[in-house]
Formats: sequence, structure tokens, C-alpha cells
Amino acid sequence: MRTSPWIPAFYLGPAVLIMVAACLYPVLSAFQLGFFDWSMGTPWSDARWVGLDSFVSALSDPRVWSSLWTTLQFAAVSVSVEMVAGIALALALERPVRGTAFFRTLFILPMMIAPIAVGLAWRYLFDAQFGLVNAVLGLFGIAARGWLADPTLAFAAIVVADIWQWTPFVFIMMVAALANVDAAVIEASRIDGAKWWQMTFMVKLPMVMHVIAITLMMRLIDAFRVLEVIYVLTFGGPGDSTEILALHIYKTAFVGQQLGAAAAISVLLLVVVVALSWGALRLSNPLKNDR
Repeated sequence: MRTSPWIPAFYLGPAVLIMVAACLYPVLSAFQLGFFDWSMGTPWSDARWVGLDSFVSALSDPRVWSSLWTTLQFAAVSVSVEMVAGIALALALERPVRGTAFFRTLFILPMMIAPIAVGLAWRYLFDAQFGLVNAVLGLFGIAARGWLADPTLAFAAIVVADIWQWTPFVFIMMVAALANVDAAVIEASRIDGAKWWQMTFMVKLPMVMHVIAITLMMRLIDAFRVLEVIYVLTFGGPGDSTEILALHIYKTAFVGQQLGAAAAISVLLLVVVVALSWGALRLSNPLKNDR
């Protein structure tokens, strides 16, 4: 019996509609808002058409580019460490050893904590007077540091908090990927005399490269839109040393009441994230020229 061509549309239709309503509509609304000068609390009829002025202003604003550069640095450092640490942990706990289940459960706990709670916890840990970090350093004779008062140390603090929370995500993804590696291939490489590092870097990791690329893409996207932890931990300070682009958008919209300008910067952020996501997907499925 031949299946009606309407059957796939019947099943996929609701999901597509939900995705359009939840994703596409807000993006189009933000793009539309970028052409207007409008403040919250005023009727939309009072919005003033400014054309491309908000987009031009966003591209020429040094603070926007400074926030974007901070975001790129934050994403590069935190995601790189998370990928390496997550893959290393997954490889270390790949073989059954005593306490494997306990450690796997322990490693995923940070990811389950609300971002606001994570920000508060690390804010107390990095407190200059009563923080646990300075207390531990004092045991080794190292003077207390004003972690959140120094631009370099504050940036390190938000990176550490992000690594602590999201390395478990990479760990979970890699544990699942490595569990699906064909055991016959591993056994064949072992019979051929491959050492541990050869099986790891020449057999296992290449076979799960598509999962690594997808995980990298998802972490890059999350790193560009992280807000709550940095909001609570530093609020972009000291100065603007930890003000990533998402936080700058928040300040522009809700502190400066410039919703049109914030929407224009959001479009810029969307373009950057799409470009990085496309690059990550190329790693998992590179375009081949068959000519």
C-alpha cells in the first residue's frame, strides 16, 4: 500500500509550526525592532522609524566591538578547555573501573544547577575577604587576591565558572559517542599492535568526530548567549572587562531603554553565531568537490 504524501506533513507539521513560533518569529521581530527607536513602557504607536541607523550605530560603536572581542576570547578559552577536559574525562572513564558510576554522576551535577545559583556560588568563592579560593591560597602562603576587582582575574573567574558548569555536557556527549564505537574496529586495531594513544587518536576520536563537531557547535552557541552567570558574578565589570555581547545587549535594552539598538546588536550576534555554527558543521561533514 502506497503511503500518502500528506502523511509526513501531518506528523512534521506541528513540530515545524512550534519551531517557527518559538524561533523564527522572535528573530524576525528583533530584526523589525532594529528599524525603530522604541522604549519599554510606551505604546508601539509611539515608536519612531530610524531605518538602518541602529545597525550602522551598532557596527560603529567601539563598545559593541569590545564586547564582541571579549565574547570571542571567552568562548575560545572556555570552550577549548571544556572540549579537552570533557573528552579526557570520557576516555578516562570509558573502561569499567571501581567507582565509575559514582564519578559519572558527580561530573554531571554542575550542569544541573541553575545558572543564577552557579553565579552566586562562584561569587562567594571568589570573595576577596571571605572566599574559599583566597582561603586555600592562604594555606600555601599566597596573598589574597581581589578576583572580581581586577580585569584579568575577573575574566579568569567567569571562564572558570563556565568550565566548571559545562564540561559535564561535553563529558556526557563523548561518553555516549564512545559507547557506540564499533568494538570490532577497536579489536582489529589492538590485534594490529596499536598502542593506547594510537587507538585513541587514530581510531576512536576520528570515528566520533561528527559528535565532537556537534558538541563544539552547541557549546559555541551557548558560550555566545551566556548571561546569568556573568550577570551575577561580575555584571560585566570591573569596567567592561567581562562584558560579553549578550550582557551588553541586556544593558542596552533594559538599563539604557534602547530596545531598537539592542535588537540591532542582537542581529549582529546572530550573524556571528550562525557563521561559527556553519564552521563547526563543516568539521563534521566537510563539503566535497566531486569534480
